[in-house]
Amino acid sequence: MERTPPDRCRVLECYQDGVRAIRALAERAADWDAPTPCPDWRLIDLAGHLRCVAENFLEYLQDAPDSRLATLFARDAAAAVLIRQQARQNAAELAVLPPEPGPARIMAFGVSAGAYADLMPDMWDRTHLIYRGTKYTVGDHAGAACVEWHLHAWDMARAMGEAYQPRDPDLLVSAWHWGVPHLPLTPGDAWEAVLRSSGRSPRWPDPAEGPGRPRGRRAGRAAQAARGVVRRPPAAPGGAAGRPAR
Repeated sequence: MERTPPDRCRVLECYQDGVRAIRALAERAADWDAPTPCPDWRLIDLAGHLRCVAENFLEYLQDAPDSRLATLFARDAAAAVLIRQQARQNAAELAVLPPEPGPARIMAFGVSAGAYADLMPDMWDRTHLIYRGTKYTVGDHAGAACVEWHLHAWDMARAMGEAYQPRDPDLLVSAWHWGVPHLPLTPGDAWEAVLRSSGRSPRWPDPAEGPGRPRGRRAGRAAQAARGVVRRPPAAPGGAAGRPAR
């Protein structure tokens, strides 16, 4: 696995690739109620999560090095604690989003993700956060954002019955090491390692099931929605909740 800092130009290109992929998939999406690899999340929920994460990333960048995220990581908490706190934040933000169609949520995502892309080159070497005595820069977090966008592009593609493979999976491996310091990366093929380390199965769904989840799980999700329960997706570093020791 590559352990050197990711190249700046490759990170910037990979970031834009991820944003474009999400927007292109959204344009082709026909069923926003389709289940996704994120447990108990429909495609419309994932679109809302993307909107929230992009807005948060922009806020963290503008407030660096004194952002809410930096304050959280400065406590040097265990990975499991960070994961739970970020999971609660993700669920709370999604729960209060106003009702809106999927394309509107992805449009809002694109606005915030674009603003982040405009700002980060001039702030590249600024401290973004400090975790367990190590300084992580804006450039490091930009790598984590690349991982976030490409993971969720894969989620969207699988929900739509399509395949998805980023153009530069090796860059994502390097970006993980430098931008997601609290979560280990499993060995193996670069893209599969990123998928598995984020809690995803590269072969979701089981071929015998076809696109989506088994029908039995839909009923459980509907009952949870009726009770106001908001579930979190598998790990998407830096934004969505993760899980330790993958």
